[in-house]
Amino acid sequence: MRKPKRLVLVLQDLLFGGTQRHALELVRRIDRARFTPELWMLSGGADFAPQVGEAGVGMRWLSDKHAVTSWAILSLWREVARSRPDILMPLTAVPNIWGRLFGRLASVPVVLGTLRGGGSISRQHERHLGRLAHHHLTNTTALKEALMGLGRPSDSITVIPNGVDTAFFSPAPEGFEPVRKVVLCVARFCEDKDHLTLIGAFEQAQARVPEAELWLVGDGPLKARVEGTVRGLACADRIKIFPGGPDPRPFYRQSSLLALSSVREGLPNVLLEGMASGLPVAATAVGGIPEAVEHGRTGFLSPARDAAGLAQSMVRLLTDGGLRTHMALEARSAAEREYSMTTMVARHEQLLDRLCP
Repeated sequence: MRKPKRLVLVLQDLLFGGTQRHALELVRRIDRARFTPELWMLSGGADFAPQVGEAGVGMRWLSDKHAVTSWAILSLWREVARSRPDILMPLTAVPNIWGRLFGRLASVPVVLGTLRGGGSISRQHERHLGRLAHHHLTNTTALKEALMGLGRPSDSITVIPNGVDTAFFSPAPEGFEPVRKVVLCVARFCEDKDHLTLIGAFEQAQARVPEAELWLVGDGPLKARVEGTVRGLACADRIKIFPGGPDPRPFYRQSSLLALSSVREGLPNVLLEGMASGLPVAATAVGGIPEAVEHGRTGFLSPARDAAGLAQSMVRLLTDGGLRTHMALEARSAAEREYSMTTMVARHEQLLDRLCP
């Protein structure tokens, strides 16, 4: 029997977020007879550390600062050069920039570049650094096509959509019909998510559906700005803001629909979690969202920064109970059929076996 391959995933932090949750699910489910996973973090933040620890996966913080420092970058180089894992898999922009460079300098057998967000191409400087990766992994076809547009050959890019635990994320026991008309957004407060358009859309929708509520769940650098905007609205009492947490199921199970107003995206984990929980979607047609949400079947799509279009989607789902329930059933079915966690992990195992035999 061969020795398990040492797989190191490099993240910016372990704060609550979609990429961090994806990493957690992958490392705690991957076949330990074939791979020994580790998580390395470039900055402080340990929200998911208890779950990673329970899975028996090694963790290493290269810095305890809130931001990535030059010391963290130097520590990454030292660790890569010293331990030289079999597979180095950086996640998000800063780890992809430095992880790929150091992986190549240290002659790591497999350096796997990853693209998971709509801004990854520019943020990770793929035009200039893309060839440092032996192979690329994306979570949407749109991102693969963008890489191919930069000259990367199709056979050097693999698409593996995110997975969702459909046993963990499931509709409320009482069924698909919520008690209150809640529009839910679970997302980091950052530029890509464009919460201000979402709030503007809700203002318009709430004028037509007075009992509607908007719940914003998450953390991030723009949270204070969003809170300040909400305080100045006439409908401020209909908007609630909650911190992120390890288990968002209570929010999904009390909501009528999931809303996302992103201007850039990969394939959001929260989208799949909401669908698995039986929520129809009102979202922008950016990145990989149209690959997961079928307009008119599992939700409604509108252009980015189109508050009126997003509001119309909200109103349709809030006022037509039959349509909402039908789309909820279809959303749950699509999540079970197309985005199982078992399939996601198996596809990673197959790719890693092929790249590092």
